Amino acid sequence: MKICFASHNQNKVREIAALSPKGIEIVGLVDLDIHEDIEETGSTLEENSKIKARYVYDKHKIPVFADDSGLEVNALNGDPGVITARYAGPERDNLKNIELLLKNLEGFKDKTAQFRTVITLIKDGKEMQFEGIAVGEIQDELKGTNGFGYDPIFVPKGFDRTFAEMDPEEKNKLSHRAKAFQKLLSYLGEING
Repeated sequence: MKICFASHNQNKVREIAALSPKGIEIVGLVDLDIHEDIEETGSTLEENSKIKARYVYDKHKIPVFADDSGLEVNALNGDPGVITARYAGPERDNLKNIELLLKNLEGFKDKTAQFRTVITLIKDGKEMQFEGIAVGEIQDELKGTNGFGYDPIFVPKGFDRTFAEMDPEEKNKLSHRAKAFQKLLSYLGEING
């Protein structure tokens, strides 16, 4: 089965494709020569995930799933949340986002946070949503060179290393996106039985 992951982010497409079992081929928007930017106008991760999946499904009529992920920091009342990628501005600069987050966290003792992903799947006109959460803590110093986004400052609960210090295989077992995707795969396994 070929299924489109409605993302231009090849890092995310590779991360998910690595988790896919035999028989399920994951292709990104770039692989399907879809280059238009899908505007994320929702006010929640759930809404943005749905907007992206519907856009691709309505236009191309292929099985599709889309995700929206956010870093939710407790001391900042769940921010950056839905604007995680654009926290420091529309240019989506990872380093500037991290710098702003660390600046906004100055003076707070509570550095607990969670990465949360919501995936919307549309297949044969039917729509489903799946959620994955990775709980952890923000550290003040960037560590590691793997991963992307806020990975260099996020330490998952029970570990003493950031996502960026882990190899991709290890991170995939713990990540919010991987957890949501595993739920999606279980669902596809059930319906394709």
